[in-house]
Amino acid sequence: MGGQYKITGGKYPRMRPVRRRGRVVFAAVACVTVLGVLGWGTLQLIDVFTGGDKASAAGAAGCATPAKASASPSAPVLPKPGQVTVNVLNATTRSGLAQKTADELKKRGFRVGEVSNAPAEYDKKVTGTGLLLGPAASVKTSLTLLGTQLPGAERRTEAARKGAAVDLIIGDGFKGLAKPADADAALAGLTAPQPTPTAQKKSC
Repeated sequence: MGGQYKITGGKYPRMRPVRRRGRVVFAAVACVTVLGVLGWGTLQLIDVFTGGDKASAAGAAGCATPAKASASPSAPVLPKPGQVTVNVLNATTRSGLAQKTADELKKRGFRVGEVSNAPAEYDKKVTGTGLLLGPAASVKTSLTLLGTQLPGAERRTEAARKGAAVDLIIGDGFKGLAKPADADAALAGLTAPQPTPTAQKKSC
């Protein structure tokens, strides 16, 4: 180079501008951040339009509470043994069975009526442990109570039957009344309030 400009010293001047690396890095980071924000916003919009039902279901599941048992006042009210009159009839070929069973029922507080052989329509025709007969009104009262003493017995009602007494007809499979403890437990299970599940509300 000539003229008034002279190069002095041992170093030559740089003819190109210095690259500013800091600005380039900053611009790259800014672009990545903007793209990330845009992508996240897009995913949120997709969730709003497609995942609403799932979110509601998840919320409902989270708010669900297990059912809690509450006592029901609808337990049956059964009569006392002393309020029930039982006719004990023997439909088997074993003699003395009706009297023995009647004596045991009396010890357990029942009133005993007729003690004899079963009528012809049932004599030697009851193959199970026994048959309990009573009027229609006794199906949930006297027959239910008597059924705790002979759990395997069949129960029937007769619409035309008069009076409140019930019959215990001993069958061929009869081996004896239930043990007093078992009968008492069965009676307690019948008269105890039955728990019913009730849902409880929970605020979310």
